[in-house]
Amino acid sequence: MTNQLPLALRWPRRQRFEHFRPGENAVAVEAVRAAAGTATAPWVFVAGPVGSGRTHLLIAACQAAIDAGRSAQYLPLAGLRGSRSAAIRGMAGSDLLAIDDIDSIAGDNDAEHALFDTFNGYRAEGCTLLFSASGALASLDIILPDLRSRLGSLTQAVLKPLGDAERRDVLREQASARGIDLDDVVLDWLFVHHARDLGTLLDLLDTLDRASLAAQRRVTVPFLRNLLKSD
Repeated sequence: MTNQLPLALRWPRRQRFEHFRPGENAVAVEAVRAAAGTATAPWVFVAGPVGSGRTHLLIAACQAAIDAGRSAQYLPLAGLRGSRSAAIRGMAGSDLLAIDDIDSIAGDNDAEHALFDTFNGYRAEGCTLLFSASGALASLDIILPDLRSRLGSLTQAVLKPLGDAERRDVLREQASARGIDLDDVVLDWLFVHHARDLGTLLDLLDTLDRASLAAQRRVTVPFLRNLLKSD
């Protein structure tokens, strides 16, 4: 297939395989990494709750595919406006397509048929599809039997969110790379007063980085409290 740019998305540099803390998810990570690298690897259905790293893995796969000389696209269904079936049908022409949040189209007859046709088209072309949802396939209200069957034939990778200790370690590492010292007092306060899924915490770290640099101040609980209050 011809080279094609990703769908209007700037992929954060931290969303790479090397920045993914696998925890208990090493097998799932390797399955997605393999699919990114070659068209002969099995396709993967990634399931996991918010904060488990589904989007991170799909975007990492797209970047890894590009690094391997393949073209790649990423389609976040949950964030789309307008016709999702049209968006799905428009995602042709890449060696790898990662479709996020397919649970958001469960019960949408047109979108389910579009996904089924895309599945068959990519299979015929010898290319790669990756899927993600917030729950395992059995929990999704997909009404098209043939689509459910196709998705069920894939490698099923169920992600478990990192525990608090692992999330704290990731935050410390990412903060240290930015020259920010997050001590235990700050982390204790943060984990009590802020959403604790890793994606949201890392987004906050980006904000902290900019704010502390602009204010020329170290990150303390009062500084963090005022920042969150202003936001």
